[in-house]
Amino acid sequence: MSAPTPNKIPIAIVGLNFGRWIVADRDKPEGLGKYFELVSVCDLDPARAHDIATKAGVPACTNLDEILTNPKIPVVGIFTSPSGRSDLIRKAIRAGKDVMTTKPFETDAEKAGALLEEARALGRVVHLNSPGPLVPPDLQRIEEWREQYQLGRPIGGRAEVYASYREKANGSWYDDPDKCAVAPIFRLGIYVINDLVRLFGEAESAQVLKSRIFTERPTPDNAQLGILFKSGAVASVFASFCIDDGQPYASSTTLHFENGTIYRNVGRLAFGGGPKAPTKVHVVARRNGEPVIESAEYANGSGEYQWEAFYRAIHGEKLETPREVVIGGLRIIAAMARAEKSGATEPVR
Repeated sequence: MSAPTPNKIPIAIVGLNFGRWIVADRDKPEGLGKYFELVSVCDLDPARAHDIATKAGVPACTNLDEILTNPKIPVVGIFTSPSGRSDLIRKAIRAGKDVMTTKPFETDAEKAGALLEEARALGRVVHLNSPGPLVPPDLQRIEEWREQYQLGRPIGGRAEVYASYREKANGSWYDDPDKCAVAPIFRLGIYVINDLVRLFGEAESAQVLKSRIFTERPTPDNAQLGILFKSGAVASVFASFCIDDGQPYASSTTLHFENGTIYRNVGRLAFGGGPKAPTKVHVVARRNGEPVIESAEYANGSGEYQWEAFYRAIHGEKLETPREVVIGGLRIIAAMARAEKSGATEPVR
């Protein structure tokens, strides 16, 4: 293992089916490379580990213990499938490692909360991309507009996120309805669910509509989740693997309040096309009886990995994953999983 660049923290990436994208993007402006030095990659598949390690110019391993027992690797990015990932994260923090992971790292809300509490007790940092430790700039602006324009109580919302996949069954967790409930919502819609929890608060109940159009997995590829929040606000989250309009992963969101409406990435080519296009938000409200429209644009929006915040937290700054948002989102996911099976509206417990 080569010596890391001064001031950068050595990091190993574990789980390369998804983690390969983290490795590939490490030197981009928003990638980990500004703050962390990739020193190893790890995957249960030896061929995949060797291939990505060779491309990245770092050692490969197939056993997580090789990473966890290495005192020269203080930080681990864990990007394995959700099933069992919280156990790996717990093992890592007990070995003295700080962890970056991806959403959701656990499907059981109480287990997720307990893991975050244990990390805090051990003095370890556990961050994920959604919800991130810092409120992302698009959500910050939404909250500012709520106060500035006195928008009042939330009334309702619509969110949608989609892409175009042509997947086939391969026996992975994507094919298991118990591990991947309402697949498009679980895989793509979790981002906007976490955003809605941050903006609308706790949920009361959930219901599901689903279908399978293109993909050849036993799980659905087209779905809509309905959420009733305790405030009385209602929201829908539509997610699909069946749409190709040049605007994948846009997380288009409409938020209605008593006295105005906020739009994020809504409209034809509003997103600009592509997953790395700017996030655009607009508010439509009234001031002194006259209509007001204000707009803002951000290079990075909700769901981005906050590598700088992770780096700062490791150096002692108090930047924690928002436990209440993690738990709130996972409770909705659990209710959604029950609703998928029952066909009924299920309470968010």
